[in-house]
Amino acid sequence: MAEPENIEKNKDPEWEAPKARGPLARVLPWLVPTLVVIFFAAGGFLVGRSFGTRGQAQNAAGAESDNPAEAALPKGPDLKAETGQSWYYDLDPVVVNLNDPGVTRYVRISLTLEVSSAMDEKEGKPFLDQKKPLMKHWLTLFLSNQTIEDSRGEKNLMRMQTQISGTLNNGLFPGGKPRIKNVLFKEFAIQ
Repeated sequence: MAEPENIEKNKDPEWEAPKARGPLARVLPWLVPTLVVIFFAAGGFLVGRSFGTRGQAQNAAGAESDNPAEAALPKGPDLKAETGQSWYYDLDPVVVNLNDPGVTRYVRISLTLEVSSAMDEKEGKPFLDQKKPLMKHWLTLFLSNQTIEDSRGEKNLMRMQTQISGTLNNGLFPGGKPRIKNVLFKEFAIQ
């Protein structure tokens, strides 16, 4: 029985049995990483709100400017009652990278706009020529927010036609009747 006493005497004096930990000591290792994650998430949200785009809302709001020089421009050609005949306006091709992370894909699109006969063709074409850079800008913003899956299939293309038509009508004729009846795809190539 002398041996157990010798073992206890030869114990390392620095070694002690684990002490019971309080509730704060159990929570502290989780509290610091959680606060760091919340801090960075809030920072990312604020940076995204400060520098990011607003998607569809920006497209429609892009037409209305606080710039007084732009407000002095004519709002559009004279409109008359619709007679049932429409006319067509071709937009230049637009090439845009799609919103697919990790993959570099782009779309080349050419559109023809079917314009209501309520807008006279002789006055409407110069108006649309003047607004062509804005229309290409809105189209670029819209398409850069699309993914490859958003642009596959007839259902998705029909949705895109409707959204493009709505965006152009809201931007070109704010508060008025829509004058672009339909958006027709001349070319739609994804590479």
